[in-house]
Amino acid sequence: MKKQHISDAVVRRLPRYYRYLDELHSRGVVRISSSVLGKRMGVTASQIRQDLSCFGEFGQQGYGYNIMELRAEIGHILGVDEPRRLIIIGAGHLGHALLQNFDFAQGGFRLDTAFDVSEALIGTEINGVEIHSMDELEDYCARNHPAVAVLTVPKAAAQDTAARLVALGVRGLWNFTNVELAVDESVFVENVHFADSLLTLSYRISKNANPEKRWP
Repeated sequence: MKKQHISDAVVRRLPRYYRYLDELHSRGVVRISSSVLGKRMGVTASQIRQDLSCFGEFGQQGYGYNIMELRAEIGHILGVDEPRRLIIIGAGHLGHALLQNFDFAQGGFRLDTAFDVSEALIGTEINGVEIHSMDELEDYCARNHPAVAVLTVPKAAAQDTAARLVALGVRGLWNFTNVELAVDESVFVENVHFADSLLTLSYRISKNANPEKRWP
């Protein structure tokens, strides 16, 4: 891999490439050109080539990309082939939904434990993942060294929980709390704001609305 600064925009497109290539691979497609891949994904062929060139040389002129090989290369860049331990903090409604429905293993994460403060949840299992008391967090982290924590706790507990996790060596936070966390620069935070996504959709609809078709 080339030693250079990779822009955040490029990094955020990589999972899209990986996901789409994974779908093509599952359908038995063997190869694809950058122009066809770009049309299907809504990006230009030039953009795809520029993005991939940040990490090395991929594809062959006149042949395109071998889907299985490119998928494996992008997966390696994303770290999918280096499983990292992940924990969930907060097994309420949202945490339960993630435990029940989200395939963390597909993203290269190993999840076997979640934590909560509710006596009704502690000791139970959701989709094979055992729910432990928050009192056990320090011991668990000392023994297992999770790299990432998913935060689905109430807003009031978000910052203190994040600080506690960082102090225990957690390097990444997938943050669903709608709180902008203050953490050290060495810790990576991905914020998921459902309201922002919905409002973005609202904006696009309102700016492209047919004035002749409105709700009564």
